This record gives sequence, structure tokens and C-alpha cells, in this order.
Amino acid sequence: MTHARLDGRAVRDLLAPQRATEVVDVGANPIDGPAPYAAMLAAGLCRVTGFEPQADALAALQARQTPNEHYLPHAVADGAMHTLHVCRGSGMTSLLAPDAATLALFAGLVPLAEVLAREPVQTHRLDELAEIDAIDLLKLDVQGSELMVLQGGRTKLAQAVAVHTEVSFVTLYQGQPPFGEIDRELRRQGFMPHCFDQIKQGPIAPCVVEGDQGRGLRQLLEADIVYVRDIARPAPMSDEQLRQLALIAHCVYGSFDLALRCIVLLEARHAMAASSQQRYAALLNTPRSTG
Repeated sequence: MTHARLDGRAVRDLLAPQRATEVVDVGANPIDGPAPYAAMLAAGLCRVTGFEPQADALAALQARQTPNEHYLPHAVADGAMHTLHVCRGSGMTSLLAPDAATLALFAGLVPLAEVLAREPVQTHRLDELAEIDAIDLLKLDVQGSELMVLQGGRTKLAQAVAVHTEVSFVTLYQGQPPFGEIDRELRRQGFMPHCFDQIKQGPIAPCVVEGDQGRGLRQLLEADIVYVRDIARPAPMSDEQLRQLALIAHCVYGSFDLALRCIVLLEARHAMAASSQQRYAALLNTPRSTG
């Protein structure tokens, strides 16, 4: 999902972070369109390290990557050997086997979940990846492996300020941790829920709404949810973490209230000028752009 934002470069100049925002994208397959951080990347405000084990998707990412993007073929999980279930629908390929009983509820997903190949893969823990020096924003779309990624990255995620992850309310894969387990892990790591970026619903079979098998009514299926470092307890956060959180909140999610709160905290620490709140408010009253 993309958003129109104020010129992020003006906000970056106000916040004066020490470096560009570091984005780590696990499961970077571009099947769902532009990444949530696309505008930030286009403005030159972040660097992206992406991981995608599907060869076709990786080739597409590498073919269009900019100097601020780097994509690798690693499957990120718990560091163990797994089987990659390559599905007819690229977006359903997973380290977990599709759950036929649950999928039967959603007829439109059944053909997409057909397993075309099973490939052994050596996975890597996030904490062990030498290619990652820092994480500010972690984006996850790994079809059921979210908990393995989060648990395998607790050390490096200690410096992160935001996690954007897909979660499942109805588990489509065998052994898939549901939303509650992801929420529990992220809270244990010091994050709090911030917003839903997208909520996906599915029609329960055999219902078809206006001929569209993918159009849901009320049944929750999945969501993209954003967690941020617990802003109610900011003492453990460094000044740089507050700057990065404010920039991400503003540029990626349009969470101007969260960005302002970070600026207030930075002012209280004498890490920003006393006029910074007013300067940010003035920026919010300028015409919007997509930069």
C-alpha cells in the first residue's frame, strides 16, 4: 500500500538522523505491488537489504534494483534445513505445507496453493546474516515463517524501531503460528501495535460475491500490521532510534502524531532545538507531494 506524503527530505533535514534508514525486507517478492517504504526509497532516504528465495521473484527484484537496494537469495527463518513448498501462486510459496482443510474454506485460494515442487533449503537466522549491520524497519512477508524470523533475530531487532509484518487470523499452512503468537513475541521484544496497513478478508465457500472468488464479506483472513518500539516507555530508546522512528512514522505510514511525539521526546532530551515541534507543525501545513 502506498501513501501520499509530505516531502520526506524536509523532515529528514529537521530530524538530522546520523545515517540513512536501514530497511530489511524478508520475503521481498514484489507480487503485491510497491513496498510500503517505496516513497522513502525513491527519495533516497533509506537503504534496503532484501531476501527472496524464489528465483523468478529474485531476478525481477535484481533487474530493477537501484544503488540503494541489494537483494539476496537467502531463506530467512530459524537456521535449520526446511522444505520450500513452491506453489502455483507465487505469493503462497512457503516453508510450511498448505493446510488443505483450512484452504477448503476459501475456494479461490485452493488452486493458488497447489504445490508444484518441494525444494530443500538451508535457512539463515536474521542474527547470523553478515549482510545486515543495522535494522530500523523490518518488513516481513514469509507465509507462515514470521515467528521463526522474529525469534531468530532478537539481537539485531533490539535496535529496530518498526516491524511491518503479515499476520494470519486463519492459518493457511500446517503448523503456522497465528496472529496471537506473533503479537506475543513482538511485545516481548519491546514493540507495541501501531496500525493495520491492510486487512484482508476472504469469502467462505461456496459463497461467491458478484462473481469474484477473492472478494470477502466479514471473515478475517490476513492483515499487514505495523508494530513500533513502545513509545509509552521511551527511556531505553537512543536519540537515533527516536529520529529513525519519527522519519519512518512520517514517510511510510503518515503517522504524524507518532512523529511529533518522537520530536517532543527529543526536545526534552535537548537533542533537538526547542523550536522543533513548531517547525514540524509548519511542515505539516505545506502542500503534500509523493517525495
